[in-house]
Amino acid sequence: MGIILFQKFRVLTPFRILENHSVLVKENKIGVIGEKGAIKAEKDMEIIDGKGLFYLSPGFIDIHVHGGGGADCLEGTREALEVMAHSHARGGTTAFCPTITTAPLERIFRSLDAIREIGSSPTGGARILGAHVEGPYFSKSQRGAQNPDFLRVPSREDLEKFLSYQEAIKRISLAPELPGALEFGRKMREAGIMVAIGHSDATYDEVLSAIENGFSHVTHIYSAMSGVQRINLYRVAGVIESALLRDELTVEMIADGKHLPSHLMQFVLKNKGLGQVCAVTDAMEAAGMPEGEYKIGGLEVIVEEGVAKLKDRSAFAGSVATMDLLVRTLVHLVGLPLEEAVQLVSFNPAKFLGLDHRQGVIAPGKDADLVVLDSNLEVKMTMVQGEIVYDNLREGAVKK
Repeated sequence: MGIILFQKFRVLTPFRILENHSVLVKENKIGVIGEKGAIKAEKDMEIIDGKGLFYLSPGFIDIHVHGGGGADCLEGTREALEVMAHSHARGGTTAFCPTITTAPLERIFRSLDAIREIGSSPTGGARILGAHVEGPYFSKSQRGAQNPDFLRVPSREDLEKFLSYQEAIKRISLAPELPGALEFGRKMREAGIMVAIGHSDATYDEVLSAIENGFSHVTHIYSAMSGVQRINLYRVAGVIESALLRDELTVEMIADGKHLPSHLMQFVLKNKGLGQVCAVTDAMEAAGMPEGEYKIGGLEVIVEEGVAKLKDRSAFAGSVATMDLLVRTLVHLVGLPLEEAVQLVSFNPAKFLGLDHRQGVIAPGKDADLVVLDSNLEVKMTMVQGEIVYDNLREGAVKK
């Protein structure tokens, strides 16, 4: 890693667009940012010219992704994680939480072993932030594409085992209404892990109990969660309404243009506010692959018309999106300004995970995790900690 000058770019900080600016990258950090001509060439400096046309964005951070490039996190191998890292880097992802779906506990812990082993070491693609454990503590009625054969109720023994992997886990999703779930969530939060409500049939009061016990986030809003229901004739709010009402909860939405229509995404943003929402892919192994038949958590999946579904077509089964597709969807379908769309995939997820002191922003001293986008919002280059891991910009460059 040497010195690289991104010259004459439209820099997405992401809170504003700095026209015709340059950004210096030294080693693995962002250095000086200046207007045209303000940064002088140094010896052995490589200059990448944006010609005033290309955008330079903070790297995209995907906090919910099961697989990609034909690999699934649940395989429990370094090789599978590296395939995912390479595949999603082509879509602008510079950091991600490999997401473990519901499975037998031994398979979950094998996947955590692989994530712990790889740690923060380079992957040649996007870097790994730590696991997202999505399951097995979910409501059967809200299971979606979670394998019902392996759903279970939290136990003290399970909790102790998961806590032994706390350095490998960044976030966990569970249904707070299950017996033992509040203690489970509270102890995981005490260990510094983000705890989210997911695949849940909780009522408003049960959501309040969850907040009191350290739950701070809601997994893929509108997907696999309760809404308003009647209990003894009286209407009771569910997870959806609670998530939109309570400022203590941040939310993520699968912004692939398939899971949610534009008006629901607009509704979430209007109710929560831009700073309380992030976008995720929830991608499975078929991301970046041809349509056809795949699996997730042992369940058969068919990918058709850009959508992953259970083979019986009863539910979505994750997505086949990469993060650049989410940006285009947020701009062209939802109608967000580009800088706001980028905030949802960079600064906000970094903030939710407590990483915004070093990621998600183009500013001096931050990690050099950067993405070059063309005017069509297609990824032309991805840089992770100062290393170019995908290049479709420079003439003669080898694509990794």
